Amino acid sequence: MIAHVNGIIVEKFNSSLIVDVHGVGYEVNVARGDYDAATLDETVKLYTYHHVREQAEELFGFSSLAAKRLFEMLITVQGVGPKAALAILSIGDSEDVRSAIANSDSVYIAKATGVGKKTAERVTVDLSDKVGLPIRGMVNNQGVSEQFSHNDEALEALMALGYTLGDAAKALEGVPTDISTAERVTQALKG
Repeated sequence: MIAHVNGIIVEKFNSSLIVDVHGVGYEVNVARGDYDAATLDETVKLYTYHHVREQAEELFGFSSLAAKRLFEMLITVQGVGPKAALAILSIGDSEDVRSAIANSDSVYIAKATGVGKKTAERVTVDLSDKVGLPIRGMVNNQGVSEQFSHNDEALEALMALGYTLGDAAKALEGVPTDISTAERVTQALKG
């Protein structure tokens, strides 16, 4: 399986990026936010999900490991395939989508192209207890609340160690954000 691609964006079209990795171009389907943020001739690293079907193979790419994990949860829901999961992730950043699912906000999920009311309700019912609690902020050393970042390297490190998205976020609650990633992970593991 292809876990990630790291290369130069050479083309953009129809919510896909062509990423040149040492002379090989990989077509990667991405969410709207990642597509809009991508610029030609820029080096990019995308975490990928390699979807194999009977007649085709597709890569779905994500700028953060948290978004990839949420995508993997979404495709476990009956009636939600990779294209629908990508459409759901395209309605906002991955943290907004995750919070909507945690809050059972099926109206927000139904805004995704091709996702109806029943499918949106099924997503929130099936996943609301799996995505963790909605996270709105963390506190730094000075006691100031800071907005949660879905591109948090400490969060991704904990997920790489086997934590779920919700558990990793909960472990980082109260851990200062102005220290190194390694120190944040260590403090989170000490809990």
